[in-house]
Amino acid sequence: MGFETLVVYALWAILLAVKIFALVDAIRRPAEYFPFIGRQTKLLWVALTGVSVLAGLAPSLALSIFGIAGTVIALIYLFDIRPKMIEITGRRYQDGPG
Repeated sequence: MGFETLVVYALWAILLAVKIFALVDAIRRPAEYFPFIGRQTKLLWVALTGVSVLAGLAPSLALSIFGIAGTVIALIYLFDIRPKMIEITGRRYQDGPG
């Protein structure tokens, strides 16, 4: 296994972790806040980040157009949507019921 292969696998693992984090965060956010920030619906963001995770499961796709598009989707969520959610809710995660 060459150095380049190790770099590709390392990038794959890092990008997959970012995509999974974005998906889990989108799932945990309350749906009623998405319209307040003017960025589509929770269903759309969960679907987009979910598809990006699925596309990111194959290491060979990490640097393909699908892998890059999935990474861009996850980064848009993490750096645009998530900070606005934290600003609106005043906390990082929604508490459970009760």
